This record gives sequence, C-alpha cells and structure tokens, in this order.
Amino acid sequence: MQKVRGVGGLFFKCEEPEKLAAWYKKYLGIQMDGATYGMFNPHEAQADDRTVWSAFSADSDYFAPSEQSFMFNFIVDDVEAMIAQVIEGGATQAGEIQKESYGDFGWFIDPAGFKVELWMPKSFESPQES
Repeated sequence: MQKVRGVGGLFFKCEEPEKLAAWYKKYLGIQMDGATYGMFNPHEAQADDRTVWSAFSADSDYFAPSEQSFMFNFIVDDVEAMIAQVIEGGATQAGEIQKESYGDFGWFIDPAGFKVELWMPKSFESPQES
C-alpha cells in the first residue's frame, strides 16, 4: 500500500495574494520563491517537528473567529516572540497562548482573515506505525 509522506503545500484563495505573500515573508519569515509562493525545506525541520492531519466537525468553533473552513498551523521556535512579531505587522492575536505537554500554542488572524496556529513542539515519542 502506498502512503502519504508529508504535506506538499498549502493552497488557498485570497483577495490580494501578492500583498498577503509579502506580509508572510516579512512577519513570518517564509522564503518566497515568487511573488505569491514560497517553500519550506524539509532539511530545516527539527527532530520533534511533525505535520498533523486532522479533520474537524463541520460545527467546530476551533477556527473561530475566522469564518474560513481551514486553518494553517506553523511550527515555530518561540510562540510568544512570533505572536509579538505578527501583531507588529497588523495581525490580531486570537486567544491566549496555551502550554500543553506536547508543545506551546498561540493563534492569530492574518490580514486576509485566516486563523493561524503557531506550534512550538516539545519532545515526544512517535506513535507506533500501523
């Protein structure tokens, strides 16, 4: 059986893609390879970084206050510093930073209205492969 090896990209529509891409480059440090697209390099990932696939119930309010049907999650080195950085760029913090056994989390609404979750992973053991 073939298996998915990772997330190949985040693709979405917005009103001003060039403006939003420039904002993400400036305030989140995403390397842009064109006017509206950037890439993450797997070799830059750290040992505890993971990509999570998670389906939410249609009536979930986890993405609130955004009305979008999806949410980005980015791995960062310092949630508090990144929240301060994006607020400086005009983002709005959404909720308080939460510290869990598997990492720290913070949220913000970007200039296009997308909710973004920031995750600073902590060491954990990987689940057994099935």
